[in-house]
Amino acid sequence: MSAIGAIMEHNRAFVQEKRYTAFETTKFPDKKLVILTCMDTRLLELLPQAMGLRNGDAKVIKNAGAVVSHPFGSIMRSILLAIYELKAEEVCVIGHHECGMANLESANVLESAKRYGIPEENIRTLTYAGIDLDGWLTGFKKIEESVANSVNMIRSHPLFPATVPVHGLVIHPSTGQLDLVVDGLEVLAKEQSAEALI
Repeated sequence: MSAIGAIMEHNRAFVQEKRYTAFETTKFPDKKLVILTCMDTRLLELLPQAMGLRNGDAKVIKNAGAVVSHPFGSIMRSILLAIYELKAEEVCVIGHHECGMANLESANVLESAKRYGIPEENIRTLTYAGIDLDGWLTGFKKIEESVANSVNMIRSHPLFPATVPVHGLVIHPSTGQLDLVVDGLEVLAKEQSAEALI
């Protein structure tokens, strides 16, 4: 049976037996938290458990590497909507050790695309159109630096409120240990004391 076949079969039983009642909540995050994290399969259940989160506690956004790569892309839009429309009051960017985006090189991704049948002509067309495939498909060297960079991208956005803390963390995908890279409350306190001196 295919994955989608198994999913649909499970879903019929899930709904019929009303197992969904254990997960009932509202669209507003109870802990007023929005999390940007990686799509790594090891984090699906580990991350919420390691953070003490239950269904309904946080808005969770996932992508490859927990990276904000463009200030006006869908990741940043989702973060802003979580704050302005869904009552989130803190942001956490959570990367992880052993991430597939670490040391990722565009040449390897493009070679894999060709093996899947993407013609070389498509790649050339994108390059000639000014698309920086190397930059777009290249990962990062150090997870801590990548997390700090994403925190800075969020905080520097012209529509991001200066009063909302943005934390940066790294989780170990085996143990769930969280290491704090950027303490958003500490950053806000420093900014407020600097403003008081002016």
